[in-house]
Amino acid sequence: MADPTPHNSVARAMRNGGFGSVTPGEAPTLQALWAAIGHTRGLVEALAPGMGFLVTYTLTQELVLSVAAPIALAVIFIAARALQKTAMMPAIAGLVGIAASAGVALWSGRPEDNFVLGFGVNALWVVVLSVSLVVGRPLVGFLAGALAGDPQWRSRPGTRRIGAVATGLWLVVFGLRLIVQVPLYLAGSVSALAAAKLIMGVPLYAALLWVTWLLYRAVYGTNRATAE
Repeated sequence: MADPTPHNSVARAMRNGGFGSVTPGEAPTLQALWAAIGHTRGLVEALAPGMGFLVTYTLTQELVLSVAAPIALAVIFIAARALQKTAMMPAIAGLVGIAASAGVALWSGRPEDNFVLGFGVNALWVVVLSVSLVVGRPLVGFLAGALAGDPQWRSRPGTRRIGAVATGLWLVVFGLRLIVQVPLYLAGSVSALAAAKLIMGVPLYAALLWVTWLLYRAVYGTNRATAE
């Protein structure tokens, strides 16, 4: 049995989740990427609430109806999971986030404030990823090492360099979200902001996950071929 180190604990947690479908070093496939984003259900649960807000606000310009629509959809997703006896935590976590964002908007009376918490999450990731690069322990490198069962990834120039590059790419994406969306928020362009969040959400996440996988495929695939 492996020692209960933080590295092993992270590896187990990630393999039990969607990231276990995209192990570095294995050939990337659309099927595995689809699994990583939660299959059709995960995609619908990720996109539908935001789409509900966008459509409702565009048609009605009403704050209460606009924030109620994604909450109603999230409740439906939870009910569907309960009836089918599947894991409910993803849907519950989604509802909590949606309700919290709606609460901020209702408290302020400004529909654009429905996105404030999202800005905070992106800003937090920018800080965390930046710090991990500054201290020489790139977060994506650590996570990829956990998935690949490679706690010594920092001892090799190839995996260490790829870890820094991949972490930098994720940092750019989170920063880009803020660069694009915050000006829309300040301008009060609610519909444009909602659309930008949808476009820069799951589609961008899936694309970057694929790129990250290809980067690690290059380094781990080479290492395995050499070992064989």
